[in-house]
Amino acid sequence: MDTRSLGSTGPRVSALGLGCMGMSDLYGPADRAESVATIHAALDAGITLLDTGDFYGMGHNELLLRDALAGRPRDAYFVSVKFGALRDTGGAWLGIDGRPAAVKNFLAYTLRRLGTDHVDVYRLSRVDPAVPIEDTVGAIAESVKAGLVRHVGLSETGAATIRRAHAVHPVSDVQIEYSLVSRGIEDAILPTTRELGIGITAYGILSRGLLSGHWAKERAVGKADIRGYLPRFGGANLERNLALVEGLAALAREKGTTVAALATAWVLARGADVVPLVGARRRDQLAESLAAVRLRLDADDLARIEAILPRGAAAGERYPASQMPFLDSERR
Repeated sequence: MDTRSLGSTGPRVSALGLGCMGMSDLYGPADRAESVATIHAALDAGITLLDTGDFYGMGHNELLLRDALAGRPRDAYFVSVKFGALRDTGGAWLGIDGRPAAVKNFLAYTLRRLGTDHVDVYRLSRVDPAVPIEDTVGAIAESVKAGLVRHVGLSETGAATIRRAHAVHPVSDVQIEYSLVSRGIEDAILPTTRELGIGITAYGILSRGLLSGHWAKERAVGKADIRGYLPRFGGANLERNLALVEGLAALAREKGTTVAALATAWVLARGADVVPLVGARRRDQLAESLAAVRLRLDADDLARIEAILPRGAAAGERYPASQMPFLDSERR
């Protein structure tokens, strides 16, 4: 497994990370034994970066990671944790809390659930419009000084917010959606992170399965699956998007690989400062994405991919219209 640095101040981690959210939340039921086996397979393959959130299954994901990591040396992996999302007993979203006192409260619970004395990267999941980012990052910085957090991260933040946060404390990386069909960060966010020496941890690299090569328009989506509410998975949008994926599938077959590996390799090729997060819930899904590490895309390959799926070709926004205003990264 190749390694990459999370920015100029962050740790050196595996070139691919494992996003663990789907093992606990938002994509329907998951098999616990298979989830643990997938985490073990990722670690055995050389993946060292594990990403979670304290609100994934309302603590379930952190407890799952604790159990899966039992017996593993603490210095053999890095845990990235998002915090701040508020939910009710039914799982509905109630908002974001980035107050300094809340930061320390969330962190205390996370450390207890993970069974560790520190978090490697700690980040607010969405910017709290009621709290200056300087205050939130300042509280994380205090936890860094106390030894409870190693590095400050950000999530779905726009260029101006990144600059303000970085002025308070060096930011290791910004976690943000980045894939063949989600390339908005290329306008202002990516140039800003590169100027400041901040890394990118890219989630949604397969656009929640849309770019996996396994999605079909007839596929049923359960009520607990977020994709039933996402514009790209509905009606005419889905038909348009699957037609684009078929073009990728033809190129993947020509290269003797899978659509998932090809789409993952494209993200890997965006730069050594970009670490893709693989959102695998099963070992077979993980294996497809791991193949991307061995897949080298040359200039001709990248040009062909661009011709098949140019920026802006996908139909539908990445979140419902009601959710887009909550993304600081989407503000112009």
